[in-house]
Amino acid sequence: MKASNSLPFIALAIGVTAVSTSAVLVKLTTAPSAVIAFYRLFFSALIILPFFLWRYLPEVKTFTKKEWVYSTIAGVFLAFHFILWFESLNYTSVASSVVLVTLQPLFSFVGTYLFFKEKISVHAVISAIIAIIGSVIISWGDFRVSGMALFGDILALIACAMVTAYLLFGQHVRKTHSLTAYTFIVYGISAITLFLYCLFLNQPLIGYPTSDWVYFLLLAIIPTLLGHSLFNWSLKWISTNVISVSILFEPVGAIILAYLLLGEKVMFTQVLGGTVIIAGILLFAFEKKFKKEVKATPSNITS
Repeated sequence: MKASNSLPFIALAIGVTAVSTSAVLVKLTTAPSAVIAFYRLFFSALIILPFFLWRYLPEVKTFTKKEWVYSTIAGVFLAFHFILWFESLNYTSVASSVVLVTLQPLFSFVGTYLFFKEKISVHAVISAIIAIIGSVIISWGDFRVSGMALFGDILALIACAMVTAYLLFGQHVRKTHSLTAYTFIVYGISAITLFLYCLFLNQPLIGYPTSDWVYFLLLAIIPTLLGHSLFNWSLKWISTNVISVSILFEPVGAIILAYLLLGEKVMFTQVLGGTVIIAGILLFAFEKKFKKEVKATPSNITS
């Protein structure tokens, strides 16, 4: 069964909106970064479990050894993406962290070229360079504010590389398996990784206020199940490059929520850098649309 041409892109738009809530929910919790990440993935896997057991359990037997390896690697990368990103929010603002952690095109373009031999257009490279310039503007502004803010920016950039690796390895498996089976396995592996990480650091997994448990659950439902799961579903029809660029719209929603709910002020460098990044996104999007329109014209149909 094939998805309609527009359905994957609608899912992508919903996913971007959902993940925009993530940073604010993390900021509202009092638990350590690794604990927040653990419960986010644990509750996500727990919600998926009944559907997985009901219909998709037999599919596990069809996973090849290579697909298990790729799924495991994807799960580990996702775990450390969350640890590093959540930690970055302790040092820098939601605006800077979210903009930088979603700056994936550079990593994605290089990764898809090296591992999957996907062609990279000149427009894609230019759009990535523009987005990188925007991130430099944001980082420079944070550096002028404090060294700790810059440290948070660096953590966010490393987290960006981690989530791109997660998407790249996931792209290989997702093209041949159902969304439910793939996400349950990856989220489960990620949750186990985070559980072991918390035990290693002796971080308590209980004793948090009721509000934290509510935020843990909301993180699982909104940005994870409605966000990352829809990205994974879209991977079957949309390239990692397109998803990575689309996710760059996440900062817009996150910054608005941070302003309304957390009272965070937005600096000029963040606005300027974010604007430059969005300019790169628009260039990429228009180039994709132009290619589709050119392919559809009669002049391109050979006799």
